[in-house]
This record gives sequence, C-alpha cells and structure tokens, in this order.
Amino acid sequence: MAVVPECLQCGTCCFSLLLDYVRVLGDDHARLAERADELVWFDGNRAYMRMVDGHCGALRIEARTGAFVCDAYANRPQVCRDLGRGSGACRGELEVKALRPLLALRSSRALLAPLEAPTL
Repeated sequence: MAVVPECLQCGTCCFSLLLDYVRVLGDDHARLAERADELVWFDGNRAYMRMVDGHCGALRIEARTGAFVCDAYANRPQVCRDLGRGSGACRGELEVKALRPLLALRSSRALLAPLEAPTL
C-alpha cells in the first residue's frame, strides 16, 4: 500500500474544477465567522467555498517550501474535517487528482522566480 503524504505536503483534496465542490452548511458558515464573506459564495440558498485557480480559496500554496496550507483550517467546513488522512476517500482523491497540486506548485514557483532573480 502506497504511503499517504502528510496533508501539508499534499493538498490534493482541496483541488477541483467544480465551483460547487465544497458545500458549506449553516454551522460551517457560522464557524468561518468574519472570513465567511471572503471564502463563501451562494447559489440560491446553497453555500460553497470559493474556488480559485482550481483549488479552494482557503488553500495557500507556499511556493518556497512546497507546503499546502489551509488558512481556515481551525474553522474549515465539516466535509473537510470528515476527510481523514489515509481514508478511502483520501486515497481516491490521490488516485484521481495527484498531479493538480504539483502543477499548481510549479505555477506558483514560476510566478515567484522573476521576483527572486538577481538584479544587475
């Protein structure tokens, strides 16, 4: 059985091309508190986490370290809380979407490269 990476070195479950990927329920919205307006959008009476560049808007890709950090981790929606590292659902995400975080990291590093280039 393949080793499941640490969540902060993975972030695969945070990626989707669907805008309605992460459902936000009433308790989730309340838990997000002052960040709810920034991170949540509504489709009628249903709420979802905003998706940005193919991943959840709360996910921060640390180009320098290669870490994937949920900056709403303590207040994340229940569906995120329920996805256990190494669970069948986690392994399914890895099987289907393993390249997405790597492509996003490469893109983030490419954007960072000109900023770190030596000046003459």
